Amino acid sequence: MRIAMHGTGTMGTTIKELGGDKIVAFVDDLDQIKKDEQIDVVIDFSHFSKISKLLDICVERGYPLVIATTGYDGEILEKIVEASKKIPILLSSNTSLGINAINDILEKLTPKLEGNFDIEIIEKHHNKKIDAPSGTAITLLETIQKALSERYSIVHGREGMRRRDKKEIGVHAVRGGTIVGEHTVIFAGEDEIIEITHKALSKKIFAVGALKCADYMVGKKAKLYTMKDMFK
Repeated sequence: MRIAMHGTGTMGTTIKELGGDKIVAFVDDLDQIKKDEQIDVVIDFSHFSKISKLLDICVERGYPLVIATTGYDGEILEKIVEASKKIPILLSSNTSLGINAINDILEKLTPKLEGNFDIEIIEKHHNKKIDAPSGTAITLLETIQKALSERYSIVHGREGMRRRDKKEIGVHAVRGGTIVGEHTVIFAGEDEIIEITHKALSKKIFAVGALKCADYMVGKKAKLYTMKDMFK
C-alpha cells in the first residue's frame, strides 16, 4: 500500500513514523506529488482551510481519501459529500477505535434512558486546539440525537439564572495544558448516574486508527464512508 500523508504537523508525523515504508509522500499540498506517482490512498490530518483544494486534487487524480481533519463548516461538508460521488471518502472526526466503540454503545443505550436521564457531554483538549466543541463531541452528540425519539435543544455551556430544560443536551468544552483528548457522556437520572468516558493518552491511538482506515479504503467504490463501515 502506498499512502500520501496530507498534513505534516504532529499527527502527520506520528502517522509517518508508524506507517513506515507505506508513507510514500509527506506533504502539506498534494501538488507536491507528481501526477504519475502511484498513490493508493490519502490520509488528511491538516487544517480545514485546506480541505477544498485537497478534494479537488483527489477527485482529479482519483485518490481514495481519509479525512480526519475537523473544524470545517457546512459548505465544506457539502463539497465532501459531492466529492464522495466520484471517489471513495472516509470521514471521521476521531480515528480512535475506542471512540467509535462508544458511538456504538450510545446508539443502544440512549433509547433505553431517554426521558428518565439528563444528558450532558464534556470534552477536554489542549490549549492549542482551535475548534470548540471538538469534532468528536459533535459526532457523539449526533449519535445521541439520532437515537432519541424527539428533537432535543442543544446548550453550549451555561450561565445566568435559568433552570435546565428536560429536553436539552448540554455540551461543554474545556481547554488547557497538554490534554490530548477526553470525552465524557453523562446520563444523570434520579439517584443514579451513568458516565461513559474515553481518554486519549497519546496521539498514537489516532494514528493507528487512521492507518486502519487507509487500509480499508483501498479498492473501495465511490461513496462516503465512516469508521462504522469498517466494523460491519
